[in-house]
Formats: sequence, structure tokens, C-alpha cells
Amino acid sequence: MMLVLTTVQEVCEWISDVKTNDYFIGFVPTMGALHQGHIALIEQSVKENHVTVCSIFVNPLQFNNKEDLAKYPRTLGNDLKLLEQAKCNMVFVPSVEEIYPDEVPEHYHFGALEKIMEGAFRPGHFNGVATVVKRLFNYIQPYKAYFGEKDFQQLAVIRKLVKNENLPIHIVACPTVREENGLAMSSRNARLSPEERTIASKVYHILVNAQQLFLLKSVNEIEQFVISEIEKEKKIRLEYFNIVNKKTLQKSDNADSPNGLIGCVAFWMGNVRLIDNIEFIK
Repeated sequence: MMLVLTTVQEVCEWISDVKTNDYFIGFVPTMGALHQGHIALIEQSVKENHVTVCSIFVNPLQFNNKEDLAKYPRTLGNDLKLLEQAKCNMVFVPSVEEIYPDEVPEHYHFGALEKIMEGAFRPGHFNGVATVVKRLFNYIQPYKAYFGEKDFQQLAVIRKLVKNENLPIHIVACPTVREENGLAMSSRNARLSPEERTIASKVYHILVNAQQLFLLKSVNEIEQFVISEIEKEKKIRLEYFNIVNKKTLQKSDNADSPNGLIGCVAFWMGNVRLIDNIEFIK
């Protein structure tokens, strides 16, 4: 039977009991409004660990826009049903006061990683992500933690956090799960109308076309192709599209980069901001 806990003290006591059995703990941090992308992370954890823990917490520190925070979908009842079906063992559902009982002193530095793409358009976002993830890691003490590749820059930031803080945690990246039309699954998709979902899915198909052109054109030409094609969609507002080194996430025009390249995009569909990415391989 799946356990639902709401306080840090309860979680720490439960984790302490679990640790007495030398069990490996897998952890999936989420903000709720769960979809099949989240459930894929849970299922991967269930396969690889003795115990799987999920957290559901809409973290106010990582929102730059108060309206976006207020509108973020909250579907706890359905989330818990999905997690139980996926054989999650424990769900931590804290209040804001439970995670942040006092003033938040943490300030993490990620160098160039926090100054580009999401970092440039959402100042302070990654410090908010790192703050809550580090606190959750401290409470849950996982052996492995699972993150989706859709949030590719966030994944890089979490890896750097683990390295910088010397945490004994293995970060597992899981492939992006997509809707039938290609749109990357996101909790924010719930705020899109059926027509908007269809229009937003065109961005992924543009990325796929760009991937196919990669053998024929330069990196700069591919970037311009994607930007031009997205801007043809009058109802979509492009925020950025960058082809970057897959390891450093810095802009690169070297098609033969040994680390490989990834194209990252952020765009607005109506009043909903979405992100996606695609790998470019020679």
C-alpha cells in the first residue's frame, strides 16, 4: 500500500527505517499534475530500486511569474491514483511552510549554465530548482534520482549540483515522452486548448525536419531554418532556439563536436510557455 506523508519529520523517520534494511531508494521529484512522462520515471525507478519515492510540491522559488504559479495545474487526487498504479511506495506532499519554514538563505552558482537559455529568460529559476531539490535530497537520501530529458538544461544543473555538493546520488536521465502528435508531455499542456495542442506540436515536427537536414547543412543554417519555420506559425511566439554542446550547453557551430549537439527551444503557445529539444548526430 502506498504511503502519503506531509511532514519532513515523518519522511525522515520513514527513510531511516527503510535504510536499516540497506534498501536502495529511487526518487522522482515532481510538481504534480502528473502525466505519462512522470509515470515513466516512476516505472524506471521501480525496476531499479527496492523502494520508490515521489514528491509532489509546486515550488514557488522557481517561478518568475506569480500568475504562472497561480495557474499551475494541481490534480493531487488523480496524481495519487497514478502513483499507486505505478507501484510507488511513498509520496511526500508537503506544504510550502514545511519546505520553507524560515527565510531561504541558499544561493547556488552554476557558472555559464545559469546564464544561457532558461537561465537568461528566467533569472533565479535554477537557484530555486537547486534549493528545493537539495532539500528533498537531504530528506529522502536516494541512491538514484530520475529526471526527464525534456528539461535538458535543468538536468545539467542537477548534475552539477550533485557534483558541486559531492552528493552520493546517481542522476538518471529518462527520454522525453510525447503525445501522439509529437508534443512533449508537460503538465502545462493541460492549459492548452485542443487547437493549441495541435499547433504547438508543429514545433517538434520542425525539429525533426531540422535533424534530417543536419547532414546537409551547417549548424548556423539549421538554427536559421528552425527559427524561420517556427516564426511562420503566427500563433506561436518563439523565445529562443539554440544548438548547443550537449555537455557544456554552450552555443556551438561544430557539427562534429565529440560531446554531440542538442537543439533547445522555448516558445509561447498563447499564454503557456513550453520547452523541447532534439539531439543532432552526424
